Amino acid sequence: MTTRLTAYALAALACLATTGVSVAGDLAPGRARSVHLDRFDGVVYYSVEQDGYRVVATLASGADAMPIRLVATLGPGQRLVISAPRSADQPPVDFEILRKGDALLVSEAAPSSTAALPE
Repeated sequence: MTTRLTAYALAALACLATTGVSVAGDLAPGRARSVHLDRFDGVVYYSVEQDGYRVVATLASGADAMPIRLVATLGPGQRLVISAPRSADQPPVDFEILRKGDALLVSEAAPSSTAALPE
């Protein structure tokens, strides 16, 4: 299990090194996009499945940290919000993944009140 998680972390960090920073916009099937969420870095990618778009987000707080992996299947119009808490006097930082028709949109990370993508 640890070997598998380490492989995911290495893949996420390799994608970070080659893909640059997160920007809002379309994501193509099978292509990873790097994301930065406050003190977490990672990648998001998806595949087209029979039940919808299978979205995978892998995030870690550093090269030596154990990553977390979130998996969701999105149908048309569905969204996934990933949020990182901050100190008590600051709002959490979010990024949103939205399936809009045949497109999958990934927002840039922002304080939770401004991260939403247009519908």
